[in-house]
Amino acid sequence: MALMPIKFNLAKRVKLAQGLWLLYWLSVMAGILVFSMGIFFKIELRKRSEIMDNNESHFVPNLLILVGLVACGINAFGGKVCHDSLDTIKFTKWKPMLKIYMSGCVVFCIALFVTALLCFLMQISLHFALAEGLKNGMKYYKDTDTPGRCSLKRTLDMTQIEFRCCGNNNYRDWFEIQWISNRYLDFSNDEVKARVQSNVEGKYLMESVPFSCCNPGSPRPCIQHHLTNNSAHYSYDHHTEDLNIWTRGCREALVSYYGGMMNSIGAFVLLFIIMQAAVTVGLQYLTTSLETLADPESPESESEGWLLEKSVKETLSDIMTRLKSLFKGNQVQEGDAEAEAAPT
Repeated sequence: MALMPIKFNLAKRVKLAQGLWLLYWLSVMAGILVFSMGIFFKIELRKRSEIMDNNESHFVPNLLILVGLVACGINAFGGKVCHDSLDTIKFTKWKPMLKIYMSGCVVFCIALFVTALLCFLMQISLHFALAEGLKNGMKYYKDTDTPGRCSLKRTLDMTQIEFRCCGNNNYRDWFEIQWISNRYLDFSNDEVKARVQSNVEGKYLMESVPFSCCNPGSPRPCIQHHLTNNSAHYSYDHHTEDLNIWTRGCREALVSYYGGMMNSIGAFVLLFIIMQAAVTVGLQYLTTSLETLADPESPESESEGWLLEKSVKETLSDIMTRLKSLFKGNQVQEGDAEAEAAPT
């Protein structure tokens, strides 16, 4: 017995075909949007690849680009089928490939779900990639004359300015590294020599941050040096006064930015799955109603459409039987090939 059968007449079939045609072209536009999101996401990752440990995965944006392109192709084809369904002669040429197309639509919906899931899960790997990447980026901030690291300082400065953040976890991360190159240090100066000699690793460490950590909205001129030394500045107490530098860490800021982007993309893809499933179900009803016309010579005759020709249990049983027979057929072919190859 067919699953969820519905009676159709000519008027209902025409309305269904027209509605599906419109939905299919809306799905094409949605596919273009998914493709554009993948491109934008990929560009945003590449812009800050230097501070992502060089291990950030482009699999998700590449998958979004691929899914967007496939969505455009699949839905454009579906729209054409719906357009031709009102003409018996034109529709006949599509019949042989409709089962394969419907199966492809089901597989595509599964692929969309996996894509949405990866969008949500990628935030975990991105968190660790940023933690290590920002740490290394700050470590090599001073190496502006080293090949491969020349633009790292600019990338990190622009990131701190754009995202209003400072350091990896917070501004104190800059206190633990030497972020000024030895090229710009006067080693004949007693203070410089004392700082370098007082450090076990021979680094010039300060309680200071780069200029890009400064908050331009602060009414006080930026205090970026001797941040924890109250006596170095007039009317200043770093414990009680709001610092005029960004106190938020860049890892938190970037994870929030990329996380929000991935959540939005993932939510849109989930909505797209609903639309894709709806047009697939609608096309199934349309094609089955056209195949079961009471009088194939008369388009105005009544027909019946269904979601599945048999019940869910029987359909699954048929699929498993076909898979088993296909597997056994492959085994027989492999056995025959080995018998022919064996020496006599």
